[in-house]
Amino acid sequence: MINRPKFLVSFIFFCVFYNFAHASLIDIKVKVQDEIITNIDIENEKRYLFFLNPKLQELEKPRTNNIAKESLITEIIKRKEIEKFFDFNNKNDLLDLVENNLLIRKKIKDKGELIKILNEKNIRYETIKKKLLVEALWNQLIFEKYSKNIVINKEDLKKNILDQFNNKKKKFTYNLSEIVITESVNEKIEEKIFIINKSLKEIGFENTANIYSISNTASNGGLIGWVNELQISKDIKKNIQKLNISQISKPIKINNGYILIKINDKKEIKNEINLENELKKLINKETNRQLNSFSMILYKRLKKNIEINEY
Repeated sequence: MINRPKFLVSFIFFCVFYNFAHASLIDIKVKVQDEIITNIDIENEKRYLFFLNPKLQELEKPRTNNIAKESLITEIIKRKEIEKFFDFNNKNDLLDLVENNLLIRKKIKDKGELIKILNEKNIRYETIKKKLLVEALWNQLIFEKYSKNIVINKEDLKKNILDQFNNKKKKFTYNLSEIVITESVNEKIEEKIFIINKSLKEIGFENTANIYSISNTASNGGLIGWVNELQISKDIKKNIQKLNISQISKPIKINNGYILIKINDKKEIKNEINLENELKKLINKETNRQLNSFSMILYKRLKKNIEINEY
C-alpha cells in the first residue's frame, strides 16, 4: 500500500526538480534592447527557415544557429520600428497577400494544406502569420517613406525594351536566383567577393544567398523566379546571356553594391511583344529594386542605433 504523504512529497520534489532541470536548458543568447532571444527561439526559427529553404539543413549546426539568430535580430529590429506606425492588432489585407505569395512560392494549394505541413514540421501557423505580417508591414512602411524618392525614366525603359526586341532574333525568359552584396566599413568588397566565391564552392548558391545576400530574396535561397529578358538591365543581361543552366555570373556592379546571378532555367519566347505590359513589369522591377535599396539603408541605420548584446 502506498504511503500517500510520502508519495506526494516525492512527486512534488520530482516535479520541481524536473522543471528546474529543464528550465536550466534555456539559455539567453542575445538581448535586443529589452527583448531576449533564447536557444529555444533559435531552434524554432531554424525550423521556419528550413521550411522556406530546405537546403539550409545541409549546413553544419553552428552556421544554421547563426543564420537563425541573425534572422530573429532582423525581425525584432523591423518590428520595433513598425510598431511606431502600425497597429498589429488591426486586421491587415497585406497578410492575405503575402500568405498567398507564400502558397504560390511553396506550391501549396491552400491554407489548410499549409497548416497541415507546418504541423508536421512542428511549426505554429500563428508564428508564420506574425512573421509574414512583419515583412508585409515593413514593406508598406518602406513604400510610404520612400516612394516619393523613386526615380524612373519611362522613356528610357521603353527605348531599352524596343532596342532589345528589335536587335535580337531569339528572345528568352530566364528563371533566376540572386545574391546581392554591399561593401561595409569593416570589409572591402574584394574580400566579401572572395568569401562569397569560397562559400559557393563549399555550400552552394542557395545556402550562400541565405547567409550573405542582403536582398529580400535571401530567405528563399535567392530565388527571383521567371523574368523576361526584356525586363533585365543591359549590364546584367550582357553578363548572363552566354551562361548555361546552373551557371553563375561573375559579380556585376549595381547601385550600392554587386549582384551575382544564377541561371536556374531558360526558355525561348515565341509570342510577340506587348510593349505596355513589358513596360509595366520593368517599372515594377525597377521600383522594387530602388525600394529594396532604401530598405537596407533604413535597416542598417536602425541596427546601428539599437543596443544588441550577445551572450
